Amino acid sequence: MSDKDILILGIESSCDETAAAVVKNGRNILSNVISSQIDIHTLYGGVVPEIASRKHIERINYVIEEALEKAEVKLEDIDAIGVTYGPGLVGALLVGVAEAKAIAYAAGKPLVGVHHIEGHISANYIENLDLEPPFMCMVVSGGHTHLVVVRDYGKYEVIGRTRDDAAGEAFDKVARAIGLGYPGGPKVDRLAKEGNENAIKFPRASVENAPFDFSFSGLKSAVLNYLNMCEMKGMEINKADIAASFQKSIVDSLTTRAMLACKEYNMNKFAIAGGVASNSAIRSAFEQECEKHNIQFYHPSPIFCTDNAAMIGVAAYYEYMAGVRHGWDLNAIPNLKLGERV
Repeated sequence: MSDKDILILGIESSCDETAAAVVKNGRNILSNVISSQIDIHTLYGGVVPEIASRKHIERINYVIEEALEKAEVKLEDIDAIGVTYGPGLVGALLVGVAEAKAIAYAAGKPLVGVHHIEGHISANYIENLDLEPPFMCMVVSGGHTHLVVVRDYGKYEVIGRTRDDAAGEAFDKVARAIGLGYPGGPKVDRLAKEGNENAIKFPRASVENAPFDFSFSGLKSAVLNYLNMCEMKGMEINKADIAASFQKSIVDSLTTRAMLACKEYNMNKFAIAGGVASNSAIRSAFEQECEKHNIQFYHPSPIFCTDNAAMIGVAAYYEYMAGVRHGWDLNAIPNLKLGERV
């Protein structure tokens, strides 16, 4: 490969954000444009897949044009088109995949399909220029809670995953139960700052014979049972204490497994990724735990934690450099597992 700069146009549409970005040489973000649908979906208390797909169709061309404009590059300057093809909402994914294929075909550019979770992990490379594999990474989002050994660029080993609800899912469900609404994560995080995290003893579930796996459905049920008990006994419900105690249980579950995994796999670098990784209590707890165990802690800025196309462009760059190219038969795979390739 020559010393020429490599420019990737990244496209992301796996859920409720329509995004495009231009990434230079895998670490330099020239533009990162996100069109969020959060206000629309808040009206329904969660993401409505059909609405998400329609909004992607409406916004995707504008978002890509804006990304190229802000990066001050033309389509002919781009070396490859990177796009999320899974996991996610199938209708939403198809919009991005169809758009990327059309652009790549018309402009004669290589097409590189990207795994959405690999994108989240790769978000750590954007601002942490010294971060290189191998390292341990925890992906915490609305749909996933994974503990991953990043062996190399594009080489992943999942050593722990949730057996039921993802952490982000638990945040949304508990937020709804205590009347905070959608999106639950940021609202619980804000309210928890006003509460006592030791007020209520919620469970920290463990999975037998799987020390790195997670389970959050029992925690969610414990919160619902506590609310029912308060109602039946006529006790006052302190929402801030519930939010803080619930969040503390999640934080403890995540940090204990992460530190155990770092010790077991002899890793001195640890990163977090995914939408829930922007939670202030989670970031703060990992910072303290990593310092205590002499582990270097990495995390993306909040804008790169939630869904964005910059992370997809970064992941696509490393795939492109490894020789990955996809054909015009690339399709959306809603349940794509981390490490799977097509």
